[in-house]
This record gives sequence, C-alpha cells and structure tokens, in this order.
Amino acid sequence: MTSRPLTSLPTPRTPDPQDAPPLRWGIAGTGGIAANMVGAMQQHSRQQVVAVASRQQQTADAFADNLGIEHRHVGLEQMLADDTVDAVYIASPHSEHHAQALAAVAAGKHILVEKAFTRNAAEAREVVAAAREQSVTALEAMWTRFLPHIDILRQLLADGALGALTTVSADHGQYFDEDPDFRLFNPELAGGALLDLGIYPISFSSFVAGTPQRILALGDRAFTGVDGQVSMLLQGEPGTAQSVINTNLFARTDTTASIVGRQARVFLASDFYAPTTLTYRHRDGSELSYDGGAIRGHLALVHEAAHLAQLVADGRTESPLLPLEETISILETIDEVRRQLGVTLPGE
Repeated sequence: MTSRPLTSLPTPRTPDPQDAPPLRWGIAGTGGIAANMVGAMQQHSRQQVVAVASRQQQTADAFADNLGIEHRHVGLEQMLADDTVDAVYIASPHSEHHAQALAAVAAGKHILVEKAFTRNAAEAREVVAAAREQSVTALEAMWTRFLPHIDILRQLLADGALGALTTVSADHGQYFDEDPDFRLFNPELAGGALLDLGIYPISFSSFVAGTPQRILALGDRAFTGVDGQVSMLLQGEPGTAQSVINTNLFARTDTTASIVGRQARVFLASDFYAPTTLTYRHRDGSELSYDGGAIRGHLALVHEAAHLAQLVADGRTESPLLPLEETISILETIDEVRRQLGVTLPGE
C-alpha cells in the first residue's frame, strides 16, 4: 500500500469476447434484456444463439424472426429437450428464475441467470446445490463484474492504491409509470426496487467492501406493496468501509458510484454499472481516467456470456469474478433489508 499517486492506471485484463469458444445458447424469455443479450452475442462474439423459449408460439416466432434464431419453443421444457442447446440464458421475471434454473440444471444445461439470481437466498442455495451436483456451470448475469472499467478497479483495490477504504457510495433509481401489471410493481413477478435496481449498488458494495455484517435499512413501499424506495447503510467489521446505498422505482437518480480511501478515491460516472468513465483522484489532486472501453451500452452484456463460455471450455463450474457463494450472500443482504422493511413476496 502506497501513499504516492499513480502515474498511470492499470490496463484492463478483460478478454476479447471473440476469443471465447462458442457455446450453443437457448434463450428463456423474450423481453428487452433477452433481445439485448442476443444482439450483443451476435455482434461481438462467436456464441451461437440457436433456440428461444416463450409461453406462446407467436412470441417465440416474432423474437426468433427478428434475431435470426432457428429453433422456437413453446415453454422452457421443450427447449431443454433440444439437444442443440448447451447453455441457457434465463431472462424471465425474477419470480421464474428459481424453477427455470433448476429445470435447466436438471437437463444438464449450463446456466447464466439474470440478476437477481433468484428471489431470495434460500432459492439461490437450492440452485447452487443442484448445479454443483450436476457439475454444470452456473453464473449470475451481473454484467458489471465482467466489464473493463471494473477490472481496473479490481486491480486498484488489490494493489491498495486507494489506501484504507472509508466510504462506498452508489445509487440506482429509475422512473416508471405506476402500472400494477408492470413487472417491477407486480408482487407476483417478484417486483420491487431491490431485486431489479438495488441489486446493482448492493453487488457493487459486496465487490468493493465484502459481505456486510451490519445492515441498516429505511424504505417506503410502492402502491402495490413492493419495496419502492430504499436507503441502506452496510458495513463489515467495525472500522471497515461503510457503504451508503439508495434505490427507488419513482425517479431517475445519478446512477453513479464512488470509493473513498485515505490516499485516493475513484469515481464511476453514470451509469456506473455499465461501461463508463472511471476517474482516479489522489489526495494531492492528481487525476487519471479510463473511458470505459470499446464495447458500449447493452452490447457489453456479451462479456458475461463470453465469460461463462470460457469457464465451460476450461472445465470450471464457478467464476472467480463472481463466486456462487457471493451471489448467495448478496441475496442474504437483500433478504435482511426486506425483513427490516417488512416486505415479503407471494409464496415466500
């Protein structure tokens, strides 16, 4: 650990997604994030999207026609019986992740499951146990972990370049019209700010500061009863960094993040969880920046798909960049926050 300012930032070690060996993918879900992922894989990798599953044939056909996918299935079970599928990207509402992930694992498919991995930690433990039993690769699709600017931050933290950490700050709020059928307001679909938006800053805090031992939460519900606005304080052992986190469904926030150390600080511009500018500023006022890399916007989703494909090629069932135990611990944090707020979901 040094008090001297850096003269250059580390070079990101993020692999070129084109270098990952191809897997044959099936897509569970036909929403916007699924379309973004398919487009990202098709444009920036050798991954092969061969199938899609939807509850209705018409929806599956429209999605496949638009993106050039050969096999169209009604229901996940039909797609899981498709021998051309090696891995499944689960992009359905949170309420479906647990059952769909278990079904895919039972069929021997590798899984990339959109965040939040499941509704709660108990469901995540079941999926993780099943994946380990079947020796398939499982990964939470928290794309932030696999981006170049985050690898720079990873190296800065490993090198102690910021000094002892004091504060981590991150926020994620978006405006949505109050539609009770919209998935983020719908309890039946495991709606709420925490599982869809808040998980980004919570996962970021976990990445930077580790698993919290102390959690304080204050929040308000949306009109449907799901968590609508939440502020959190997270801390490990006393004397370690404190994380200040906000999320809400009611208004667009800055969606920035910062890490403050005794020697230097790092600021991640909006949107911190996507490819963006990282700025390092030493306490002497000197400053260095990284612009976020060549692959921008939702096309950067390709990094997580390529990462899973490389894990499979290497015979690894879990990622060192986002271990399954950390995925579980992040959901344990969310479980505790919801407990403090008195928010439960149907079926929990």
